Amino acid sequence: MLETYPKEVKIVFKNFPLNKHKYARQAAQAALAANEQGKFWDFHNKLFETYRFINNARIMQIARELNLDMAKFNQNLKSQALTERINRDLMEARSMGIRAIPSVFINGKLVRNRSFRGLKTMIEAELKKSKRY
Repeated sequence: MLETYPKEVKIVFKNFPLNKHKYARQAAQAALAANEQGKFWDFHNKLFETYRFINNARIMQIARELNLDMAKFNQNLKSQALTERINRDLMEARSMGIRAIPSVFINGKLVRNRSFRGLKTMIEAELKKSKRY
């Protein structure tokens, strides 16, 4: 979508670590810690490549693979501000009735058809609305 609508679409990622995954919260915190060094998406993508095998050792291995400053990374893993961000994301998701992930919203509206065509149709409709005003 970003390639098709580079100026019209903005992706906002929110954390929603599932309780059923033992290391989900640690993984979310680690991705945010990587973000502090500009490596959120790289870290996120590596996590999901091997999500079935995520544990604390794998999280640290990914950080090293991405050449993160490990002292800063470890400090951010314990950051109360990042923990609070995850908590805010969870509260926001629950207030919006989100029960499953991934969930996609366009201008505050839940997208049910997440295919390329479905997203494109909804984006086009929202763009037309915005041009009317």
